[in-house]
Amino acid sequence: MADLTLVKPEVPSALRRLSDDFLAHCRARGLSPKTWRDAYRYALEEVFLPWCAEQGITEPTQLSTRVLERFTAHLLEDGGRRGPLSRASVGSYARSVKAFLGWAEREGELAEKVKVPTPAVKRRVLDVLSRDEIQAMEDAAKSERDKLLVRVLADTGLRLGELLGLRAADIATAGGRTQLKVRGKGDQERLVPVSPALARRLARHLRGLRAEGTDRIFVALRKGPEGRYAPLTQSGAEQAIRTLAVAAGIERRVYPHLLRHSFATHALRRGMSTIQLQTILGHSSLTMISQVYSHLTTDDAYDAMMALLRED
Repeated sequence: MADLTLVKPEVPSALRRLSDDFLAHCRARGLSPKTWRDAYRYALEEVFLPWCAEQGITEPTQLSTRVLERFTAHLLEDGGRRGPLSRASVGSYARSVKAFLGWAEREGELAEKVKVPTPAVKRRVLDVLSRDEIQAMEDAAKSERDKLLVRVLADTGLRLGELLGLRAADIATAGGRTQLKVRGKGDQERLVPVSPALARRLARHLRGLRAEGTDRIFVALRKGPEGRYAPLTQSGAEQAIRTLAVAAGIERRVYPHLLRHSFATHALRRGMSTIQLQTILGHSSLTMISQVYSHLTTDDAYDAMMALLRED
């Protein structure tokens, strides 16, 4: 009988344990799985920690700005496990590591303040949809659900996940004004105004759904095997938007988040303040707005300045 050899379980390094504590901290704060799992955990466990292990870095106190410069340079020059990485991907990993080390510094785990270099990324120009193109998509829809899918995204700037989570109780009307109670990132709630015309359409649509025994605003077009309408899925909504764009004769790629960008661009061009837009979109700061919507043209700036200087 062969001798059995006991293999001692691998003891995680102090840096790995600290990473686990950070991810637990993120979950305890109520961050969305997309943030802590898809962004932070992947960047740390699949990219940063393996590189640190190769470099013999196991203790948080071994980390320094110089070490992090080598890490970013490695990603830019050598790429990841699946090949070369874009500067945007490297920047995304660097920001996740920066969030981790910022927390570690506040916890007193680092020997010194560490800066994580992030590569400059050329600002992309958003090719947003015009209001006529959005109307063409709505006109191409054969169901009221799909018409409302386009119109609510285009006229409120909701994220797709926020829209799919809407229920009857989230439509609030007071003093002749209707607003949607939206649960955004980090389970933060906000109120998003809707026009009277859109409010009436939502009310009519919802009356029909309530007769079917559901309080969801967006559901599948056909009943499932159990005889009920299932909530509309993310993939179902994305497919509907793609199909409507093709039917409307729009040749470039159209996706739900593009309607959010289009709403924000239209709002800024019509004179909405960035602070108001920040509240409606549910951004925690103005930074995202200033970065993403830098595509507004010099013509927009000229028109805004002339409107400002125009005498009453």
